[in-house]
Amino acid sequence: MPSFILICCLLMTTFFRNTFTQTHAVKGSNVDAKKTIVWGPGLSPENITLRARYIFLQLVDKEGKNITESLGKSIISAQIKGETVQSTPCHIWTQIFDCKDGSYIVRYRTYNTCFNLHIVLQVKNEKLPLKHSQVMGPVYEEECNCPHSSLDAWLHQNNCRQNYTQILQDLKLFPTVNFDSLRNEIIDRYNKPNSVSICHYVIKSNQIYRNCYGQHVGFKIFSDAILLSLARKINLPDVEFFMNLGDWPLVPKNKEIHPIFSWCGSDDSYDIVLPTYDITQSSMEAMGRVMLDMLSVQGSTTDPWNKKIEKMFWRGRDARRERLDLIDIARKHPELFNASITNFFFFRDEIEKYGPEQKHVSFFEFFKYKYQLNIDGVVAAYRFPYLLVGDSVVFKQDSKYYEFFYKDLEAGKHFIPIKSDLSDLVQKLEWARENDDQVYKISKEARQYARDNLMPQDVFCYHVNLINEWSKRIKSQVQVLPKMEQVSQPEHECECANNVKDGKDEL
Repeated sequence: MPSFILICCLLMTTFFRNTFTQTHAVKGSNVDAKKTIVWGPGLSPENITLRARYIFLQLVDKEGKNITESLGKSIISAQIKGETVQSTPCHIWTQIFDCKDGSYIVRYRTYNTCFNLHIVLQVKNEKLPLKHSQVMGPVYEEECNCPHSSLDAWLHQNNCRQNYTQILQDLKLFPTVNFDSLRNEIIDRYNKPNSVSICHYVIKSNQIYRNCYGQHVGFKIFSDAILLSLARKINLPDVEFFMNLGDWPLVPKNKEIHPIFSWCGSDDSYDIVLPTYDITQSSMEAMGRVMLDMLSVQGSTTDPWNKKIEKMFWRGRDARRERLDLIDIARKHPELFNASITNFFFFRDEIEKYGPEQKHVSFFEFFKYKYQLNIDGVVAAYRFPYLLVGDSVVFKQDSKYYEFFYKDLEAGKHFIPIKSDLSDLVQKLEWARENDDQVYKISKEARQYARDNLMPQDVFCYHVNLINEWSKRIKSQVQVLPKMEQVSQPEHECECANNVKDGKDEL
């Protein structure tokens, strides 16, 4: 039987599709609180550990139709309370986001292990009948090192997908892997300190070990962080792999193929693709060290669709020639574009023509504009997930580079495609301005795809699925090698309960 959360997600997907043809005006008095659709991992906090747990709400009117405009944040209220093992109140921070389209996000962060957690959500002061309104616990905070689930159990509890298009494609070339014959060969080939940085990882008995090669290995902190986070939640299988710490894919198709994990793939390489360090960090550190994440973008949308500025907005550095070409196009069509370079590094000799440098603009301010452009940087532009969920429509440049989710997207459904040289950009933008209903539908499909596949829970699911599938292919013995450094868990006081009775006994 599917879980309660999965049922809610399926219901939400069905209801959300109906919003494309429902643009009727709705007043607050027409809201039917009892019909509000509620779903998300924040409803099962005892099974799903995230730094910021989150719950989606979709308002519905008395006719059973989705409300498609903001009714203000004050219509929603949330109280999430619990107690520690010492029976003192848990420290819990709660936020509410108005997504400006009739949907809302409630998210909360626990700072200590909680019991008897009560989740009370209200619409128009009417309490919603949640099946998961009381959770005995323990509800662990992100820092708590309590791997209380087997890998298979964790995948089930988190409602993770069983198959990922990109994982299946990437691993097809590696039905079996023997690192005893590959290990030194990979190190010899990719140990190029001035141009390549990689880390050799081993997970053994749920402990993380690594040895890094290269001059610039600072980005190992991102790989370390996600592996440590997973090891705090799950008993991971013993695995061995090599992680590319740079943006460029490392395994060209025209040379001998080696298994290398990377954050970005390309049509002419065979790297095994993981979620980028950017979306991974924001998924782990939401309500923590980062402000921009896949949830805050939805809640910081400043204007509803019909009040957005009908221009294309873009800001970024000069990482690719096409970005300079965009400035040429924008200057010829100021009525269609607001585009500027914020930093010159690659083409500093052309500052006089394409400058001066403009001040950085908060990413949240991008969505005052109806049209967004995703154009490559040195590789794929890692802002793409945030653009998809931001409730504007995205124009995506044709590119050989891709992230872990690109192959699930459909041109014309989730984004408006443009040629790699931007030669049809003006034409496509003029078409968009003349076909607002179709473009609005694309923006909603994009947001729904992102909500279904690119939220923090999904990023964790992808990592666990890949590690699981990879472990099945390793035929050599996984062992900690000499000179490997152990990556230790950060110090944090937390008692684990493996067999909790009556909420607290085992603690």
